[in-house]
Amino acid sequence: MDQSIAIHECLEREENCIIVSFCEVLFDNITESRLLGLVESTNEHAIFIYTHRRMAITADDVSLTQIIPISLDFAVVEVSSPEELAVVGRDTRVRVSYREEELQLRLPFGSQSRLFLSEVNRAWSDVCKSPTEVPKFEWIGKYHPGTRGQGVVKQALAPLTKLSQQRKTEKSSDKTGSLEREKGSNGDTQKTKASSIPESQGISSREDRDDLVRSSRHTLSNKAHILAMPQFGLRDNLIRCELLKNEHQYIYLEDYSIFLGTYNVNGQTPKESLSPWLSCTPSPPDMYCVGFQELDLSKEAFFFNDTPKELEWTKAVSDALHPDAKYALVKLVRLVGIMLIFYIKKEHAKFISDVEAETVGTGIMGRMGNKGAVAIRFRFHNSDICVVNSHLAAHIEEYERRNQDYKDICSRLRFRQFDPSRPPLTIMKHDLILWIGDLNYRISDLDVDIVKDLISKKDFETLHTYDQLKRQIDEEAVFVGFVEGEIDFQPTYKYDTGSDKWDTSEKCRVPAWCDRILWRGKNIEQQHYQSHMALKTSDHKPVSSMLVTGIKRVNSEAYKKTFEEIVRNIDKMENECIPSVTLAKQEFQFKNVKYMQHQAETLSLVNDGQVPCQFEFIQKPNEPTYCKPWLTANPPKGFIAQGGSVDIELEVFVNRTTAPDLNSGKEQIEDILVLHLERGKDYFISVSGNYLPSCYGTSIYSLCQMREPIQEMPQKTLRDLAELSSDDNAANTEKPLDIPKELWMMVDHLFRNAIKQEDIFQQPGLRSEFAHIRDCLDTGMPDSLPGSNHSVAEALLLFLDALPEPVVPYNFYQQCLESCSNASQCEKVISMLPQHHQNVFKYIAAFLRELLKHSASNRLDVNILVPIFSSLLLKSPSKQDLAEKRKTQEFFQHFLTQATT
Repeated sequence: MDQSIAIHECLEREENCIIVSFCEVLFDNITESRLLGLVESTNEHAIFIYTHRRMAITADDVSLTQIIPISLDFAVVEVSSPEELAVVGRDTRVRVSYREEELQLRLPFGSQSRLFLSEVNRAWSDVCKSPTEVPKFEWIGKYHPGTRGQGVVKQALAPLTKLSQQRKTEKSSDKTGSLEREKGSNGDTQKTKASSIPESQGISSREDRDDLVRSSRHTLSNKAHILAMPQFGLRDNLIRCELLKNEHQYIYLEDYSIFLGTYNVNGQTPKESLSPWLSCTPSPPDMYCVGFQELDLSKEAFFFNDTPKELEWTKAVSDALHPDAKYALVKLVRLVGIMLIFYIKKEHAKFISDVEAETVGTGIMGRMGNKGAVAIRFRFHNSDICVVNSHLAAHIEEYERRNQDYKDICSRLRFRQFDPSRPPLTIMKHDLILWIGDLNYRISDLDVDIVKDLISKKDFETLHTYDQLKRQIDEEAVFVGFVEGEIDFQPTYKYDTGSDKWDTSEKCRVPAWCDRILWRGKNIEQQHYQSHMALKTSDHKPVSSMLVTGIKRVNSEAYKKTFEEIVRNIDKMENECIPSVTLAKQEFQFKNVKYMQHQAETLSLVNDGQVPCQFEFIQKPNEPTYCKPWLTANPPKGFIAQGGSVDIELEVFVNRTTAPDLNSGKEQIEDILVLHLERGKDYFISVSGNYLPSCYGTSIYSLCQMREPIQEMPQKTLRDLAELSSDDNAANTEKPLDIPKELWMMVDHLFRNAIKQEDIFQQPGLRSEFAHIRDCLDTGMPDSLPGSNHSVAEALLLFLDALPEPVVPYNFYQQCLESCSNASQCEKVISMLPQHHQNVFKYIAAFLRELLKHSASNRLDVNILVPIFSSLLLKSPSKQDLAEKRKTQEFFQHFLTQATT
């Protein structure tokens, strides 16, 4: 989730939030959570500090408390103690000072904090380069205290400490405790040691659960230079590459055990000990990776950063870990109700490094986090490990949607690396991948009674042949290269809560193995794979697996020899030859590019020179980026060893930003990429193609002038229509349509087929079905829309979102805000809209009122529909603040709650 969006909504149009980071403000023995934003305006920078009570999705979720200008009076230094520097997973403490005042901040461990500090350092360096140009910071004077989404320069919630006082304080030792779990063979209860809370309180918040993980040899260096952010050059890349190539000379394998557990808790609180699940092995595992789904089912969980159930289940896990070992919490990550917790034995903690966590939501329009995944990646000794916990789409017939969720997670979930010049790591770029969760694949083609009969006979082998996940894996549709152990336990879903009885509700769900554990990698042996029937809190049963995996360890002496030999060879090789590459081809043609349909071509580079080379796509003169906005090169930069090769994906994707000009013909699928070799020459790569115009990204006015599908219209006509507006008197002999025919087709389809559809406009559709719907709208074939009701509903939302001018044109936006409290005034504003826009607004409002008449069946209410549609119909011409957002919702709600003319 990009929290900078929330800050952007609070700022003026000419102001830009470059990067954000969460932190804690430290004073006395108290810490308070804050959101930091580095804001730029007129080449001046300042740090905006916000309180936040939610996930910081909108301006409603933040409140500005302080602004710190970055001038010559500004300074930021790291003040982490040596003890803190030696702990991986520990947060970074910095002191930010401005004139005679200062703050101590604690930033969470991870690449986002490093990048934030790097950007702050860069902004401060720019100020130092021009000491005679004193920044005025006139733009920050307009902010006022006490206003949500706004603030004041000196209004800090935490008291600032005078520099003189701080210098005295620094003479004394600064020791901060860390949360650790102390459990011996006698099963003692958890003990905590934290400076900010009394010992009796235990775990007080996510921030207080500091990770007791000692650093590897890399982390001390990383932490000590956190503000410098060193860039790695050609020589460093070459050494890294050669070390990897010769890994067999200094690596040996050692076995470690990893306990994996997954549990869909159905929004319940812990009602029983988790020990039968988490302490089921005779000997304690070296690591625990424990995943939960549906941690909190309330609507508030979609927005609030902290749910009390997170703390409750975390404590339940901590209390139930194996009693014969002591464990350290390495990382916890949560997205709405999907949570993953990673523990390791204390004696192994010092060998953990490069810990990162990421999340991906796969809900409707890709924005909702009720389904999706959380993941943690880390390095243990010399092995890179990634653990994914996912909750995929529900319902027995939605296996294709589950496949799509899996592919979305694999493509969208990326971990930033410490070296910003290196591309992000994907899930598959790890030695070992562990995938757990409620994957929601069901048992198909069998009657519920037959399924239960096979279960009673313990004929799991026969039953497994009807399992959707097995079938999809066999067809290589998902989880290619993954392994799942033999299933010899009964399905884990669905039970009556509090019992071992199968679902007795009206729906009488067919039992299924929804909860699964898979892995991908080498040198792995599964010791057990089982469910735990003793736990009855949820309608699911938890599942566990114990894997023993060979972890790569380094022989120090052999490593030193290999490293020295590589350096000697590089010294001989350097400066002898100019790098060069061979390109398989330099012209790429993308045919029939469509709206929101990804196309890719592979550019293959072969290093045919005598030395390794480093490449990068560079900007052309007077252009802001190396390529057009509809084009990307992945990776955009990289390293090729001598004789090696690399494949670069040239990807074309047209979205709502780039579609309007392509639809009208103002822009074409044409670009020239410049591929630069360090110390070598430049190569020019031609990209061309043709775009098929779409109703997506075309204006309401233009669509109403078209009686034929858009792809049957001449390009000149599309260009002429795009240059006209609803105020122009176009020489059109035919009467225009009242509303776009494409909009009518979607709404009419939903009116006839989905008026009682459960969770309509809340459950996402299939991307493949959206493609068919888009093609039908753009070509007029077939006559009726294909796909599920959910896919058509999402297609309608995407259509409204892609309009270049929203249904309520930008020049009427302010009038809407001013009249929002008066229903008759709201109607008056709508009556003044251009006729086509007015027709569309009334048509959509009437359709939504019909939906609300059937709320008992479709589970919709005004509170669900108003936020969704008001954000699409009434868009701000600039950044929208909280007050405006509330007014747009109040405005639109009038049209759903009472009859209108």
